[in-house]
Amino acid sequence: MLSRNALRQRRHARVRRNVVGTADRPRLVVFRSSKHIYGQVIDDSIGHTLVSASSLEKELQNDELTPIELAKTIGEKCAERALAKNIDTVVFDRGGYLYHGRVAAFADGAREKGLIF
Repeated sequence: MLSRNALRQRRHARVRRNVVGTADRPRLVVFRSSKHIYGQVIDDSIGHTLVSASSLEKELQNDELTPIELAKTIGEKCAERALAKNIDTVVFDRGGYLYHGRVAAFADGAREKGLIF
């Protein structure tokens, strides 16, 4: 019997066969743990992280926000940083998670700030 995380990693590997970030359209990947959420914009052609944001950053920590509100804030911050580096179009990689809850809130926040995907 495989763990939930092992099953997620299998799903993520299946998605990653088709979702590739390029210099023109990097990959916006989301990772969520039980307590935190992380977002990165990655150019897979050179293997570099161009932009990142996470709920671990001091300026983004807020005990008054619900996890979904925090995920939306992290998505907005990631989008702001990407736009500052002239990245406006990305391909979204949900990391093997269902497009629901915190993952969907992260994507909505990034879209609201101007990222196109």
